[in-house]
Amino acid sequence: MSAKQTADEIRLDGKGLRFGEVMDVARFGARVALTGAAVARMEESARIVERLGNSDEPVYGVSTGFGSLATTSIPADRREQLQLSLIRSHAAGMGEPVEAEVVRGLMLMRARSLAMARSGARPVVAETLLALLNSGLSPVVPEYGSLGASGDLAPLAHCALVLIGEGEVLGPGGSRIPSGEALRSAGIEPLKLRSKEGLALINGTDGILGMLVLAICDLERTLRTADIAAAASVEALLGTDRAFAADLVGLRPQPGQMESAENMMKLLAGSEIVASHRQGDPRVQDAYSLRCAPQVLGAARDSVTHARRVAEVEMDSAIDNPMVLPDGRVESCGNFHGAPLGVACDLLCIASAQAGAISERRTDRLLDANRSHGLPPFLADDPGVDSGMMIAQYTQAAMVADNRQLAVPASSDTVPTSAMQEDHVSMAWNAARKLRRSVANLERIVTVELLCATRGLDLRAPLAPAPGTAAALRAVRECAPGPGPDRWQSPELAAVERIVREGEVLAAVEEEIGELS
Repeated sequence: MSAKQTADEIRLDGKGLRFGEVMDVARFGARVALTGAAVARMEESARIVERLGNSDEPVYGVSTGFGSLATTSIPADRREQLQLSLIRSHAAGMGEPVEAEVVRGLMLMRARSLAMARSGARPVVAETLLALLNSGLSPVVPEYGSLGASGDLAPLAHCALVLIGEGEVLGPGGSRIPSGEALRSAGIEPLKLRSKEGLALINGTDGILGMLVLAICDLERTLRTADIAAAASVEALLGTDRAFAADLVGLRPQPGQMESAENMMKLLAGSEIVASHRQGDPRVQDAYSLRCAPQVLGAARDSVTHARRVAEVEMDSAIDNPMVLPDGRVESCGNFHGAPLGVACDLLCIASAQAGAISERRTDRLLDANRSHGLPPFLADDPGVDSGMMIAQYTQAAMVADNRQLAVPASSDTVPTSAMQEDHVSMAWNAARKLRRSVANLERIVTVELLCATRGLDLRAPLAPAPGTAAALRAVRECAPGPGPDRWQSPELAAVERIVREGEVLAAVEEEIGELS
């Protein structure tokens, strides 16, 4: 990759971005700038468009209308107005604003694509977009409006609207501020669009891609934490680690399965609890939710690996229509279609639903005295008077059900638009939106299992858990007390959710036993 990061600034030179760089900008506010080489290439590309904009040659989006109006010729003296009208008409989204980190990711990805100099936009277009990004201003982008072809038209148009001094940005506390006022305060000059530049700002898969990258990073962390929760559950339920042995799992060498099983063995190594029933236990095998944890979580890992590869290619791709080629040709294509990303997002929704479903089944076992091998009903202090973790599992089950619904693919659907010119669309934006919700649900599902499993470990005292799961137990106990009389559950669930989401549980375990796969 050739995007370079020095201290707190990332530089776009027209090549791919790293996942960490996207996270740094979208979530943590890193600054971004163009390299001199990118500026030079964009200037050359813009000269090609300027030449065509002054000619009578029909070029889509330069001297013609858009969509089914592509056969409508636009006089030379109205072509700049064409770009302005495009932004205003396409900023037609509805619903609540999407999250600031999504908008930041969207703007970064659009600037990245423009920097490849295949859109014909002047450097000032990308520079103004980056100035908006670096100022911390977040355009108001409604949730609904994108069909994922031709890219994220409405969401990107709402960002472009801010660049020309119209529309709104989100201020402190979620207040809405007119863009003209916000740009003046930030010292940003509103953009005056030239030929094709309005189209170049809105014809991309940038919102979908930004959401996919964020989801992949969150899922990778959550799946490793799910291995931790699964290991703690196996231990608390007096399960065996023998099913996770490398030579056994290696008979079916699916990469994710092998990684997850390796983690499980590492997490359970040195457990007094596991050792306590290794001999004389009449059970010959554990239930699927314990024994098959690496197979299910491994399948999710393999899905993430595929989605990461799709996203990496997209982050090194020029996404627009038409494309401006170095030899001077301006050609229409379908690179804006979001199908590759939509299918990847839907696949991850399925993976997330599977990982959450098996987590809930282990939680259910921990709470059922008939199957928990000596743990009290619902892990309660005084069963009957106390309900223990009973309703936490209800909450978990509700999110499992939600994730099953979110696993229904969006990308298998299409609604033809633009008078049948755009007769097949990807629905990838919808796939990415539900993926974000699914991943957030999975973090909470794993949280409930982890809270129940660590309580189960406490109840196995004086037998000591493995060093790895003991580190997770200590991390949880820093924000949530152990077994005892019933108390208000929601604050404890929220506190453990935070340390799962922010990677503190994972960090505590890895500090103790080394990095997990």
